[in-house]
Amino acid sequence: MKFTNGFWLLRSGVSLFPAVQLQKVEAKEHSVMLLFATRKVEHRGQTLNSGLITVELTSPSPSVIGVRFWHHSGGKSPIGFPINQNPQPLSVTEEPNLLRVIAADTELQINPQNFAMRWYFKGELKTEQSARGLFYALFEGNTYVAARIGLGVGELSYGLGERFGALIKNGQSIESFNEDGGTQSDQAYKSIPFYLTNRHYGIFVNHSGRVSFEVGSETVNQVQFSVQGEELQYFFIPGLDSKEVLSRYTDLTGKPALPAAWTFGLWLSTSFVTDYDEASVTKFIDEMERRDIPLSVFHFDCFWMREYQWCDFEWDPKVFPDPAAMLSRLKSRGLRISLWINPYIGQASKLFDEAKELGYLLKRADGSVWQWDLWQAGNAIVDFTNPAARAWYQSKLEPLIDMGVDCFKTDFGERIPLDVRYFDGSDPEQAHNLYTFWYNQTVFELLQRKKGKDAVVFARSATAGSQQMPVHWGGDNSSNFDSMAETLRGGLSLGVSGFGFWSHDIGGFEGTPNPDVFKRWLAFGLLSSHSRLHGNESVRVPWSVDEESVNVTRFFVNLKATLMPYLYSESVECSRSGMPLLRPTFMEFGSDPTTWYLDRQYLLGKHLLVAPVMQASGEVEFYLPMGEWVNFFSGEVVQGGIWRKEKHGYLSLPLYVRSGAVLPLGDSNQGFDVDFTQGTTLKAFGPAKAQTIKVFSEQNPSGKDFQYQPTN
Repeated sequence: MKFTNGFWLLRSGVSLFPAVQLQKVEAKEHSVMLLFATRKVEHRGQTLNSGLITVELTSPSPSVIGVRFWHHSGGKSPIGFPINQNPQPLSVTEEPNLLRVIAADTELQINPQNFAMRWYFKGELKTEQSARGLFYALFEGNTYVAARIGLGVGELSYGLGERFGALIKNGQSIESFNEDGGTQSDQAYKSIPFYLTNRHYGIFVNHSGRVSFEVGSETVNQVQFSVQGEELQYFFIPGLDSKEVLSRYTDLTGKPALPAAWTFGLWLSTSFVTDYDEASVTKFIDEMERRDIPLSVFHFDCFWMREYQWCDFEWDPKVFPDPAAMLSRLKSRGLRISLWINPYIGQASKLFDEAKELGYLLKRADGSVWQWDLWQAGNAIVDFTNPAARAWYQSKLEPLIDMGVDCFKTDFGERIPLDVRYFDGSDPEQAHNLYTFWYNQTVFELLQRKKGKDAVVFARSATAGSQQMPVHWGGDNSSNFDSMAETLRGGLSLGVSGFGFWSHDIGGFEGTPNPDVFKRWLAFGLLSSHSRLHGNESVRVPWSVDEESVNVTRFFVNLKATLMPYLYSESVECSRSGMPLLRPTFMEFGSDPTTWYLDRQYLLGKHLLVAPVMQASGEVEFYLPMGEWVNFFSGEVVQGGIWRKEKHGYLSLPLYVRSGAVLPLGDSNQGFDVDFTQGTTLKAFGPAKAQTIKVFSEQNPSGKDFQYQPTN
């Protein structure tokens, strides 16, 4: 929230108490405790009738410093996120007007007279926290705690989850609080209280509840973050570049799991409210096969279950009288099967009474089950803080897996109310974002137990750490070019937030795309990490748009199959480093200042640059970073450091390769679920040096070295 009224004044009703003067230092091997008065103390009498701010400094991993501070400590501490702790030693030096705290290559300098802070990494000043940069405030009977981190000249901020507005967050007020707002609002399905800047450091706020970020929107040269309560913790995460920052962040919150190779192929959905049965499903698949469009996954959306009974996890017998036999027939064709689920239990479901009796549903303060009529009549919500409820929920999914289901689309998880009581006593506000982590973790762990490395979910909601359970998709977009652009911005922001694998509804979810939108979106969707055809009231089978869409779909599915040795090997690296497969251009070319502003293009792995066409005319304007680039399709060599305008037909788009790169490529007919270390060839783009290219596959997880030698 904003506490000030302009630069000089406070908002009416706000009282603000900053950390001002250091009173005590207590240093231990792995922590430093600081006690700050909230006013200047010149004699003992001034210690009365005023507050203190206690600050604890720690280092949970090399070169990362955590700052935890609080006003009153008598209440419950915030839940925070599950993080990987590897406590590091801190060294402390006290000087007359300076306190130095060092953790490996990071040094924090604190002015004991006003709590101004400076953060250094390998001797380079990264950012400054101005005087009075930590404070608590009182407003309308509530306490808030807040911190302010500097935004230097030319400094730009990114991340904070899947955000569909401007990629650069400067000037924005952002609530890190999951909502089901679609892609055309400032709300987010995936709120991540982590941002990084082009000065190569990140700030991770370890608070699972609502965190309000004022990114240069209250004090224009600072990022302020605040929570209602008495305590807050954040981590300063530095690096030599944004990739190192993201690696350190995901060391704390978890690396993304490596999705199975088959998941990278094309997913086809029944769509949401369209009518379907086994005959229509089979017809879709037959037509895809007849038209020679490779298909990897068939997804059954909500109405595989009966209306009003979501979720009872039972097939609707009217349209699927023998689901086991149907799944057997589909799987015999080489397909994987996905089912839609959510964490809600409608009152008409036979599971409602069972879960109510067992105490597995979120409750109101009076002990009654929390319900409403939005989504499903009498909708109740599974309480995943109860271990028995988790096991119960898994027990309902397990027979579906045994029947032949391979994965689940874990929809929703954002509409979690605050007037509830959790089994484990969690504070509802702080559990709101964490709910999606518990929900998806429950499903993902079952899939790991049953499927091993094939475990995958297709999740809409997420929070910090959810990247460990891929894949995530961008939610409810619309069928137009504007929404295509906002979808890409959301994916770029999510990638900066530590998520390696991401997808979106090709052609948009709401409405029906016109042929231009659909065909252009096909290229974008099939040059994303994961690719799904899915809509709301209309199907997304290509021939429903026009016959040319069939050719475009086939072309880009085959192109992705050709790229799979490269994409899968890059994905292995993503799972190890925490980098996103689909990433902003600046993550590889941060020394080129123009790349800091690009939000209509991206890199797919470290070598491929993609600029989706988002105009019916086929015209597209994009930027090639400094260095030489080679057109993937034509082989044309272009000098970078320039903006280009091109016009493309439907079977093309700007797809450029860094000159000197050698890509492992496969046969478009080999599909997605094969050993990429077999039948792979190396192709050099531009003059390339002799080099070793390591190619990975599920059959050869250690990788196989391919040797490239220039021909002349």
